[in-house]
This record gives sequence, structure tokens and C-alpha cells, in this order.
Amino acid sequence: MILSCTGMPGHYPVDETSSSLTLTFWYTLQDDIMSLDTEKQTLYLQVYRPLYFQLVEVLLHKARFPSDPDFALWSADDKEQFRIYRVDISDTLMYVYELLGPELLRNLYDKLGVLLTDKTHSSSWQDIEALLFGFQSIAETVDISYSDVIPGLLGLIPLITADNIHLAETIMLTIGSLAEWLADHPLMLPGVLRLVLQTLSNADLSVATVSTLKRICRECRHSLRPHSNDILTTLQEVLVKQIHKRTQSMWLMQALGYLLSSLPDEEVLGKLLSLLSPHIQQLERLANEMPSPASKLSTVHILGLLSSLFSTLDLNAQGEGQEDVRATRSKPRTNPVVVVLQQVFPLIQNLLSKWLKEAEVVKAACAVFEKSLKTLIRDFAPLVSQLCELIGQLFTAYPQACALDLTGQLVHVFACEKEHFPPITALLELITSITMSIFQHGARDHPDVAESFMQLHTQVLKRKADVYLSEGLDIKVVFYCGILSFKFPETPTVKATCSLFTELISHCEDVPAVREVLQEDGLLLLQTLLEAVGGQSCSLLELLSEVFFCMSRHCPSLLSLQLRDALQPPGFPSTLLTPEEKEHFCQQILREQVSKWKVRDVVKEFSLLCRGLQ
Repeated sequence: MILSCTGMPGHYPVDETSSSLTLTFWYTLQDDIMSLDTEKQTLYLQVYRPLYFQLVEVLLHKARFPSDPDFALWSADDKEQFRIYRVDISDTLMYVYELLGPELLRNLYDKLGVLLTDKTHSSSWQDIEALLFGFQSIAETVDISYSDVIPGLLGLIPLITADNIHLAETIMLTIGSLAEWLADHPLMLPGVLRLVLQTLSNADLSVATVSTLKRICRECRHSLRPHSNDILTTLQEVLVKQIHKRTQSMWLMQALGYLLSSLPDEEVLGKLLSLLSPHIQQLERLANEMPSPASKLSTVHILGLLSSLFSTLDLNAQGEGQEDVRATRSKPRTNPVVVVLQQVFPLIQNLLSKWLKEAEVVKAACAVFEKSLKTLIRDFAPLVSQLCELIGQLFTAYPQACALDLTGQLVHVFACEKEHFPPITALLELITSITMSIFQHGARDHPDVAESFMQLHTQVLKRKADVYLSEGLDIKVVFYCGILSFKFPETPTVKATCSLFTELISHCEDVPAVREVLQEDGLLLLQTLLEAVGGQSCSLLELLSEVFFCMSRHCPSLLSLQLRDALQPPGFPSTLLTPEEKEHFCQQILREQVSKWKVRDVVKEFSLLCRGLQ
């Protein structure tokens, strides 16, 4: 009866809307069967396996697209509901595979083979698409690398006449779901790549084709060297013609990054310059134009292409079968990405001078360096001094969070590099001074800057706390900016502030300036924390309690002196508190130096008392 409801006649959601309600039943039944002991499970599987094979047939039938004329009459809302319905069916098929196993794939393969090779059977594109949809649903999330039907499936795909957009899209997605399998079977790559590259010029298949190529380049990059010229030529042509939308263009650049990562150094630079030459030339033209909305969009787009490429172009990545490539990389050399960045650096600097107050352009430019820094790591060293100078100019002219985030990445990578850290220290001093000025004049309009400033100094405290031993970087400025940041209503800013103070307090013993500021103004910190606890809902209490715990653990004597003083004023932090409740809270906090979870519970209870909810 339930199976007949799942297979209710008509197309969802135009002809019926009930079949989707039955899908959870099949999950529950399967869970019940699989939870039985081995003997009972074997018995029940004998009964229910045939039923679940019938269910697969029903689900694939329900996932079929209607005829083209009928589908054209559907509203946009109906089409979206049908898409979601197919996703639910896909999830159900994936789950059912756990019960039916490889036999399900064999079943789908046999049916597809009959449709494509047996001329006595008439078939529609919808029938073929539904079977491929079944394959893709399973392969997307389940390890099918051991299946013996995949070579046959890839051999059948070229026999399909993909004269419908939905069928062609499913073909691409099915190939993409097999990318990991292809990495282990590179002999199958030439035919697959030929099909994908041919389809790449079709804008209607943009998402499916580009995502598939990206997956193949990521998973199979160490087998793509023989095909690199074909892929590069095709992708360069597609990018220059701007066939795909912005997001898919970024994916293509990421795919190229994976591909170039597997090539020997002596090949990378030439291919990289050839690939980027049209985009660099366009950037040069844009740098000489008067700023306009159109030139802004183009600038952001090209900078986005560069950052996408550099985010995946990792010449230090190692993979199996790459011994010859690794051998060439064991010798000292200038990373080809660094060579390109050095060439485009003056150009980006020139562009930023025109777009200093345009957050979108500045963010896109910072992303180019941030993405490349994450992959180059210490190879980025030749650019550190230049980049610090540029960030300083940007932040001085118009403070933006992305400049702080990029500085944090520099700190993370070069904290232990004595040779390269001095310009970073100078940049930190400049940024801290400017941010102090922002807080003095009212930072309420810059919550993102406040948040990133907190995150930056948290990173500095973690990676290079001794930088606060110098006179140029005043930890008191960071401390007071943090106190003000507790007042922000934005949750991310308060979270970042809690993380800063948690890290700062942990350096109470090894950084004299931290100990000094806590002795002088620890009372102010406690008053600010108590005020926040008294008015906070549960979402931030855990983070606030960690600050209390850190004080109790790292500077207990200071906390014991200041906590009671902080709670002494009548009616603070709430008029609902009694002196006995305040004293009880003090005793509990001061007693606990081992379990932060107990401190969290104490703070939570105190917060409820403050709000009259306990």
C-alpha cells in the first residue's frame, strides 16, 4: 500500500503532492531491519530486498521529467519543487544502496545497456536520464570504487544522444560523481575529457560541465599531464570568450590551478603567463580608464579570476606517481606564482589607488594575496615587505576589514621568520594606531573592522606574543579597544572579542605588559564581562565564561582581589541580585580552575538570576 502511494500516478507537484510524504517511511523501515540481530536481519532481508528493488523502480519513474511541451508549461515554482523532490529521491536512493549493495548498480547498468543497445526496445530520453540519475545519486556519496560496472557505464555514455538539456546535464553530473574512480583508472580519462571539453562551450550546461571538470582536475590532476595542453587551450578560449557566468569562471580557474600544480616547474611559468596574459592586459586597460561602474565590475571579476587560480595552484603539493616532479622541486627556485605576482603587483597597486574607498575592489585585491599566501606559504617571502607597505597605505587611506584579515595571514605564516617579520611588526604598529583612532571617534559604524582587529591580535598573541615586548606595539590599546568591542550588538564581534581576551589573559605571566594592564584595569574588564553576562541570552555565555575561566586559571590572585570589587556596587549588574547571590557567584568562580564546563554552568546560572529567570 505504501509503495503504491510512493508511486502515485502523475508528476509531482503538478498532478499530485502526496508521494513525497512516504519517503521517510522507507528510511524508517530500513533502519528497523538493519537494527535487528543477524539471524532476524537475514530473514527479513529475504522478504524485503525484492520490495526495495521495486521501490527503486518506482522512485526512478517518479524522478522522470515530463515531456518537453508539458514541462515548458510548468511555473517556475513547480519546477523548483520538482527539483527539490528529485533531491529527496536522490537521498533515498543513496540510503537504499546500503541495503541492496552492488546488485543495485548492476541492475541499473543492465537496464541502461538494454535501452542503449537493444534496438527492439524503444526508449525516451527521460528513461535514460532517470537511470543515469540513479547512478549519480549513489556515486555522489557512496564509495563505489570497487564496482565492476563503472567501466561499462563510461563505455555506454558516448552512445547517448544528448539532445535534451536535462539529459546532457545529468550525463555531466554522473561523470563528475565518478572523478575519484577515474583517478584510480586513468586509462578511461581520454574519452571522458574529450566529452567534457566538447560540452564546455555550451553556456546552458555551465554549472554541470564546469563543476565536473573542476572535480576531474582536482581528483585526477596527477594523471592529466598528457592532456594538459588540450585542457589549457580549451579553458583559455572559454574564459576569453566569457561564455560562463562569474561563479563558473572562478571554478574554471580553480580547475586550472589543480592542473598546473601537477606540472614540472619549468612548464608552469610559461603556461601560467600564457593563460593570464589576456587578463593582465585587460587589467592594464582598466587601470588607465576613468573609474566607472562597468570598469569596477570588470576589475573585480579579473581579480577574482586571479585569486581563484592562486587558491588551488600549489606547487608544493605532492601526490603518488609524482616523484619526477618532486625531484625538480627539491632544488631552490623562485616559485612561478611569485614571479607572476611580482609582475602584477604594481598594476594592482595602481588600480587600488583609484578604488581606495570601494570595498568590493579592495576586498578582491586582498583576496589575490591572501589566497596565494595560503598556498605559497613561505615561498611568499619575497613579497612580504611590498605587501606590508601596500596594506599600510590601504588601511591609512580607508580602513577595511579585509586588510586586517590579510595581515593576520601574514602573521600566521611568518611569525617564526625573523628575517621577514620586522615589516609585519611595523605594519601591526601602524594598524593598531589607526584602529585606536577609529575607536576614539566611534567605531560603532565599523563592526567588521572591530571584529577583524580582535581576530588579528588574537592571532598575534597565539603566534608571536613577544612582539608586545617592544615599545612600538601597546597592548593597552588592544585591551581598551576590546573593552569597547564588548558593547557591540553584533554577535561575531563579541565572539572575536572573547577569543582575544581568552588568549590575552593566558599570557599574563610571560608578557609583562599583559600583566600590567590586567593589574591596572582588570576591574574594568570584569565589570564589562559582568554587564554582558547580566544582559546576555545563552548564545554568548559559553564564550564569556571562558574569559572568567582563563582569569581563574592564569591569574587567580588578581581575580580574587577584583571580582568582589566589581560586584560591590548596589544593583550591578542587575537590581534583581542579592548580596548573598553575588558572594555565592564569587566563591564558585574563584574555586574552579580545572573545568571550564563548571564555570560555564555557574555563569549561565548567574545570568538567569540577573534576568529574573531563576
